[in-house]
Amino acid sequence: MKISVIVPIYNKVEYIERCFRQLLAQDMDDIEVVAVDDGSTDGSGDLCDQLSGDARLRVFHTPNQGVTAARRYGVEQAQGEYIVFVDSDDELLPGALRTLYDAISQTSADEVIATFCTHNGIQSPVVYQGEVNPTDLVRAIIAGKNRFPVLWAAIFRRTILEGCLDTPRDIIEGEDKLMQVMVLMKRPRVWFITDCVYRYTLGVPNTRRRTLEREMLYDRLLRQTLAPQWSELHSAFVLHQLKEYEKFICDGHMEVRHNYYIKAIGTLPTGIPLYDRVVWALPPLLSRPVIKLYRTIIQIKQHRL
Repeated sequence: MKISVIVPIYNKVEYIERCFRQLLAQDMDDIEVVAVDDGSTDGSGDLCDQLSGDARLRVFHTPNQGVTAARRYGVEQAQGEYIVFVDSDDELLPGALRTLYDAISQTSADEVIATFCTHNGIQSPVVYQGEVNPTDLVRAIIAGKNRFPVLWAAIFRRTILEGCLDTPRDIIEGEDKLMQVMVLMKRPRVWFITDCVYRYTLGVPNTRRRTLEREMLYDRLLRQTLAPQWSELHSAFVLHQLKEYEKFICDGHMEVRHNYYIKAIGTLPTGIPLYDRVVWALPPLLSRPVIKLYRTIIQIKQHRL
């Protein structure tokens, strides 16, 4: 078996049939689709069973444990040499698996990352081409500066994923970034291609809620992951903390500064942008309007692009 496509599913009944149809229409025979129903309550699991007439589609049902656990279970059941992750409300474009497989075979890479488009036709930028230093990618991801896919629109050599899918269920946001950072800290060979292989559906509602307790847990796990290269990645880690702090302040949670971030961040290291230094230097009540103005300017610029 060449490729296993892992599809974690939780209450996405309106998207599943389209997702499966595109996967099973790929121009490769030696593939399997491993669908993991993570305790859905909207009929998603029943629909998966109804659609499982194709021998390439294998459906598993598990108690609800979260998306990372569903991905991990899917990888454990997978038979392929390579792994591709697809969210159930998205879809692979025609020829995607062939493109990814050819690239990883020809380059002998451990991971190949392509580009994607949104459901309304907006193409993601081409940020990198060819082989890229994993540390540069880690730095971009944790500092929130990545403009490339971190989990989907990519193919992984299965062995490189070992030990990278154990994120606790409490981490319900950014779990894909943390997983990719864990992979990259193994110093794999990563290759970028410019082909568009994935269609991402914008605007799907979710009930995720940011809490300080979850962010503190995330920071602990991330710092542990970065420990082998801490001196190189410390500034990027602090920038990650600042960006999360700014999100809390923008949402009106002024208490987080004294409850966590003052002690957690301390003195800012070199390499922190001026905007973030200014926001950090201001009291929360003064920094909030600055953050909102900055976000508005960024949105206007992105809209014009």
